[in-house]
Amino acid sequence: MTRILVVDDEPQILRALRINLRARRYDVDVAGTGAAALKAAASHPPDLVVLDLGLPDIDGVEVIRGLRGWTTVPIIVLSGRAGSEDKVAALDAGADDYVTKPFGVEELLARIRAVTRRLGAPSEAVPTLRIGQHTVDLTDHSVRRDDGTEVKLTPIQWSVLEKLLRHPGKLVSQRQLLQDVWGPEYQNETNYLRQYLAQLRRKLEDDPARPRHLITEPGMGYRYRP
Repeated sequence: MTRILVVDDEPQILRALRINLRARRYDVDVAGTGAAALKAAASHPPDLVVLDLGLPDIDGVEVIRGLRGWTTVPIIVLSGRAGSEDKVAALDAGADDYVTKPFGVEELLARIRAVTRRLGAPSEAVPTLRIGQHTVDLTDHSVRRDDGTEVKLTPIQWSVLEKLLRHPGKLVSQRQLLQDVWGPEYQNETNYLRQYLAQLRRKLEDDPARPRHLITEPGMGYRYRP
């Protein structure tokens, strides 16, 4: 059974999530402070953490850093903060996804299901994936339309695409993409990402103006939606 640690200082949120998660056969631990969360995670290591950023004792970003010091467990952030800077900081500290407050329980459950599916997946991504009318083969670095026509990608276009495809459903931060593809000295060049994602959508999406698979999370990053 998947063990989820829910961390929030609002008792009604803890109660609602505990009821909803247990009804779906998750094993649930709860904590109301950052210190209690770190202690609970150490004594009963969870398979997934749902974490509020606005905790009364330790900032949620610091809790993420504390967890990342010893575990790679997926972390989904709950954020009531309006600015994207806090969410970006959480993602850069090691969070895997975020849900903005006020949130719908079904949305959070969908994010949890996506993460838990990845927990049970092989360490390597599925070698072939679909984007619209295209099949992307991660093994031989090829993209083909359903009619067999090969779609040519530049090396950088491929690098950006592969980073997203190897983390299906996961939000990949702008900073992470820029660092992995261009290097640490390019972490502020977000215009690069806008240009290359626009190019990829024109080549791969059925309707580039309304992408269904290569999704922008404004101010934060990008996501491949299978």
